[in-house]
Amino acid sequence: MIKSIWDFFQNEILGMKWLHAVIGRGLSALGLDMASRWGGSLQFFLYDVVKITVLLCFLIFGISYIQSFFPPERSKRILGRFRGLWANIIAALLGTVTPFCSCSSIPLFIGFTGAGLPLGVTFSFLISSPMVDLGSLVLLMSIFGARVAVIYVILGLVVAVAGGTLIEKLHMENQVEEFIRRAKGGVDIEAPDLTVKDRLIYAKEQVAGTFKKVFPYILVGVGIGAVIHNWIPESWVQNILGSSNPFGVILAVLVGVPMYADIFGTIPVAEALLAKGAQLGTILSFMMAVTTLSLPSVIMLRKAVKPRLLGLFIVICILGIVVVGYFFNAIQFLLV
Repeated sequence: MIKSIWDFFQNEILGMKWLHAVIGRGLSALGLDMASRWGGSLQFFLYDVVKITVLLCFLIFGISYIQSFFPPERSKRILGRFRGLWANIIAALLGTVTPFCSCSSIPLFIGFTGAGLPLGVTFSFLISSPMVDLGSLVLLMSIFGARVAVIYVILGLVVAVAGGTLIEKLHMENQVEEFIRRAKGGVDIEAPDLTVKDRLIYAKEQVAGTFKKVFPYILVGVGIGAVIHNWIPESWVQNILGSSNPFGVILAVLVGVPMYADIFGTIPVAEALLAKGAQLGTILSFMMAVTTLSLPSVIMLRKAVKPRLLGLFIVICILGIVVVGYFFNAIQFLLV
């Protein structure tokens, strides 16, 4: 009974399989052939746009409500209570309830660094924030299932903690730009205590603001997914990103790094690639590279840190993502 309830929740609530059928019947009634490439592409596009939009709004609302309890000043005080490995772990966990993309995380990273928090702790936060936010957990569950989503989040947190710890051990504080190190009180003043109504208003405003920002990426991502799903031969995807190519993970990371999107824009591409036979770890590596190491975020981060530290950050992220990708490929037979 529990399995049946969970399957219903995953397939019909998160996955909205009923919506796929409804859109298919509607398009068929309009005279479109769902077995054709054009009909299948339109069905995929409409289904994924509606599904991701609905999940997006609910997720942003819920996560923003949680975020209202963790203004920057309070987050700084929480992190300041811990030392060593525990500080990195708490920073990585706090990253899961912060903005959805790396560009949004960097101003907080700069504020925390300017406020005097250890460099390795702030980097654990910076890696974790775009890679393993709560939204990614729910969205991954809607496509890959709960086990894949949970393992993805755990491994992402491990990468964040390990990367921050390594940077801390190397004592690279002198690689932070001088204006950051000299900053005082670099974190916003803590907001006054909010009522439930205030938090609900804040969450509503975040939904509207974030939706406007990410919706274009959703449309682009779903469009690419529709092309992959209905126009790219399955043999092509399997040859390039399937088990026959041992360098598929590395290729996916190299393709993903220059792109700029968030978890909502990469999900439809991942969904289409999985249906075409791409390996699970290769797909997840692509998603992690896009969300963690986008070119705009690297450019922003360069304003705050010197090239040596920036290069180390990029290398740590790429190596961590590649290891996670090959790990998932190795255990795919147990998960999918």
